[in-house]
Amino acid sequence: MRADIHPEYNEIKVTCSCGNKFTTRTTIGKEVMNIEVCSQCHPFYTGKQKIVDTAGRVEKFRQKYGM
Repeated sequence: MRADIHPEYNEIKVTCSCGNKFTTRTTIGKEVMNIEVCSQCHPFYTGKQKIVDTAGRVEKFRQKYGM
């Protein structure tokens, strides 16, 4: 195997928009990463559904399909 062809593998601090913070390892060249969804707030893991209604699009969809 050739030497010095792999990127560096460093620790990174991740902050979610829900406030959850954790540390992981990655090859990204940053020290901090901000994310929108993590396992503490994602509907798959929490079992709660969160609907973000942007300009009434959910209502428009419901009216269009008679829901």
